Amino acid sequence: MDIPSGQTTRIGRNMATMVTLAVGIALFFLSTTCVANTIKTTPTAQCLQIPLARGVSGAESLAFDRRGMGPYTGVSDGRVFRWGGRAVGWTTFAYNSNHRRISRCTSHASPSEETEDVCGRPLGLQFYTKTGDLYIADAYLGLMKVGPRGGEAEPLAVQAEGVPFHFVNGIDIDQATGDVYFTDSSTKYTRRFNTQIMVHRDATGRLLKYDARAKRVKVLKPDLPYPNGVAISSDRTHVVVAHTGPCQVFRYWLKGPKVGQYELFANLPGYPDNIRRDGRGGYWVALNQEKIHLNATEPPVKHLVGVRLDANGVETEELTAAKGVTLSDVAEKDGKLWLGSVELDYVGLVH
Repeated sequence: MDIPSGQTTRIGRNMATMVTLAVGIALFFLSTTCVANTIKTTPTAQCLQIPLARGVSGAESLAFDRRGMGPYTGVSDGRVFRWGGRAVGWTTFAYNSNHRRISRCTSHASPSEETEDVCGRPLGLQFYTKTGDLYIADAYLGLMKVGPRGGEAEPLAVQAEGVPFHFVNGIDIDQATGDVYFTDSSTKYTRRFNTQIMVHRDATGRLLKYDARAKRVKVLKPDLPYPNGVAISSDRTHVVVAHTGPCQVFRYWLKGPKVGQYELFANLPGYPDNIRRDGRGGYWVALNQEKIHLNATEPPVKHLVGVRLDANGVETEELTAAKGVTLSDVAEKDGKLWLGSVELDYVGLVH
């Protein structure tokens, strides 16, 4: 059947419009995907290095007090240090009862790995801004607290529901209630033998809550594979937990229709340690190293030591460093990144 010339023209125009629209839609989704997949890379190799005091190492976790002073960090001989700026340097802020009572805790005559079960090893740190108290997750001595003026820390808990702590690790505080969320990375292995957790795929770790009013610890989630750092979401609806061995972050719901559920939040490109809110609704996750791929034929192109996740668990930024450098904490303050490492003898600062 013949089609009138006018109708043919209209059909041609409609087809051109449809093609143009289809191309526009395709380009829109392509550009959206490219933007969504763009990950910013921030190198840390040239960061400012602030050496710790002689004889100690391992600034595993970093915290700032309610006046913004610090950072504060736990070190290898069981003490907590405070940074007072270049004019003051590092000073002792807190210690446990064994530090002054047992001479080998201060002599540094033996490697810290051989004395930390007695002298203590403070890992996660967090301040409760309402009181100024510093809460300490000591790998061996349990959950502890010291007042805003520092001094000898008091133990708050050494067990949960009848099971002793073996490896207290990450910590965060609900600033509205004072409740403390923390991890016991294993009920079988201590920090000194932490590699055994991964070798044996141990899944006896626990997510815990210290009720500030009742002054007791509740197990929120048992049977976890190497739970490490914890952070409460900015809206206080859930807690995110970094799992070192599986290279993942999970989310435990505190409120809402999913309360009590434990679900995958993010897969990570490396082995995580501490996790911190980033002030933008997301999180910084420190990485010990890239994830090991058994079928890899070449070494990684870059050495990852941290990633930023948005509120939905999507990676938006990565931190790189020189080979051999590991991070255990990334704390963002006033637009600067403070870097802690359980293995190094300095704290890093990226402007």
